[in-house]
Amino acid sequence: MIKLSLLFIYAISLARAWSVDFQDNDRVVLLGNTVIERAQKYGHLETEITLSSGKANMQFRNLGWSGDSVYGHARSYFGPPQEGFDRLKENLTEFKPNVILVCYGAVAAFEGPAGLENFIEGYDRLLDMVTTAAGPREVVLISPPPAESLPAPMPDMTGHNKNLAIYRDAIRNLATKKSFQFADLFAAVGPGATGLTDNGIHYTDQGNQILARLLVKEMKLPESSILSLEGKPATDLRDAIIAKNKLFFFQWR
Repeated sequence: MIKLSLLFIYAISLARAWSVDFQDNDRVVLLGNTVIERAQKYGHLETEITLSSGKANMQFRNLGWSGDSVYGHARSYFGPPQEGFDRLKENLTEFKPNVILVCYGAVAAFEGPAGLENFIEGYDRLLDMVTTAAGPREVVLISPPPAESLPAPMPDMTGHNKNLAIYRDAIRNLATKKSFQFADLFAAVGPGATGLTDNGIHYTDQGNQILARLLVKEMKLPESSILSLEGKPATDLRDAIIAKNKLFFFQWR
């Protein structure tokens, strides 16, 4: 009995010790749909990761696409989903990221339990392509954050959050199957959180700042300093990140 208890404590300590292994000169890709694409507009996530990782010369590329699916529906423009899927493969092959943070499921969850099998099948296929095209050192699957129920006439999102929880569990299982890391942003925010979105789904500037801090905490990175790596205020670093993201957005889209 004592041996089993010690093994359990050891397993828990290993789980808590996990953190994303960012390194100097890493190329990091943020991949997903709306919540990822909007992160490039606010710059909080890249700022938090840069400061908390303590690594130098990291390069970030946001390949998020609003409304996209694991099959590439949105990024295919007006062609079949496979065109979008192939376009993403070209992007990843060109950039060759060392670390990829992936967040899908928010759109698919609107289909409820009936759409779960198709989603996971497509996600599995997408991740196979990602590892083949980019050969990343680390892949982190991030659960979508919860939706927010706002006063009428906005809809009650309680039912959708139940679906998001189901998809979150499936994404966690997929991460285990693939031996990838998993970050539970849904639980970190909590389905009862308020004041973070402008329409129940899209997170505001303040909401993105909270998402970034919670995600960094989920990845077990140290709490970031208020100063950037160069000793300048973090706001200066964030401003530079936002400007960079805008230039990259215009270039690749």
